[in-house]
Amino acid sequence: MTLFEHDFVAAGSAEQPEGDTGRMLQMMTGYWVTQVVRTAAELRIADHLHGDGATPAEVAAAESLDPGSSFRFLRACASLGLAASTDGKRFTSTPLLDTLRSDAPGSLRDLALWGGAESHWLPWGRLADAIRTGGPQTEAALGAPIFDWLAAAPGESEIFTNAMTAMTRGLAHTLADVIELEGVRVAVDVGGAGGNLVQTLMRRHPGLTGVVLDLPHVGPEADASAASLGVTDRFTFVGGDFFDEVPSGDVHLLKFVLHDWDDDACVRILRNCRRALDPDGRVLVMELLVDKVGTPGLEPLMDLNMMALSTGRERSLEEFGDLFERAGLTLTTTTSSGSRVSVLTLRPS
Repeated sequence: MTLFEHDFVAAGSAEQPEGDTGRMLQMMTGYWVTQVVRTAAELRIADHLHGDGATPAEVAAAESLDPGSSFRFLRACASLGLAASTDGKRFTSTPLLDTLRSDAPGSLRDLALWGGAESHWLPWGRLADAIRTGGPQTEAALGAPIFDWLAAAPGESEIFTNAMTAMTRGLAHTLADVIELEGVRVAVDVGGAGGNLVQTLMRRHPGLTGVVLDLPHVGPEADASAASLGVTDRFTFVGGDFFDEVPSGDVHLLKFVLHDWDDDACVRILRNCRRALDPDGRVLVMELLVDKVGTPGLEPLMDLNMMALSTGRERSLEEFGDLFERAGLTLTTTTSSGSRVSVLTLRPS
């Protein structure tokens, strides 16, 4: 009896198997769902089914697809709650699918594209090798370290940048609610990609000048974002490498930067920030914090993501404290943002 025969027998042809067997089967086929979601995002299924819905033939014509395959895909989407159909011929969107609409506020489309992208997917397929070797698998899977590979692959780089912007857009206002910037003149978003975090802060604080430091190819997107938010006159993009130098400022923002790198690299970034801080300046580190072993949550899984893709890792508060001490910085406050992300405030020791 195969696994899937076991599935059908246990289900009685109508229900999913219960208990540990059912849960394990769900885990084993979880990557199928990832690729369904990514494909739905790529083919803009949410856009096509919004409103009055569409037939598989209409979706196929709009996206240059095979009509029969389009029906099979929409049927699978319906089984996952991503679509609905009363007659099996015309499909409509659901609130779940609407989170992938390209024009929806807080759209998750870009994150769905990145989550199932080649640069994400292939290294995860070598997770066992990452555990065996203690090193990331992007070079083995893609031929280069992740950021080098992205720099040479404009299409995937755009997906990555858009995903990071989408993630920041979802968090920016939540973080802005707990970031105190009274009296701050210049905030530098170190590794800030499209700059949505610092630009959101600039909109809340009309006297604030914002700077993004990131690799040069990100510049046009950051400038376009500043223009869309109406802060161009107070915004500057600096193309560079945070391992070499960081622009000076009153506050340096590090959002999901340190988790990309090993301890020595993090210390180097933090020292560059400390060196560039104006008197009485602060560094604000925004990261997930790993809790005690066995605590359910995203953090341990994100840690495996970093293991597969990069030299980075997710860290506990104690592990972050060791990095800060090595960089000549002292943790003064830890603030919950109301999300899974904490804001750690550092000052020079």
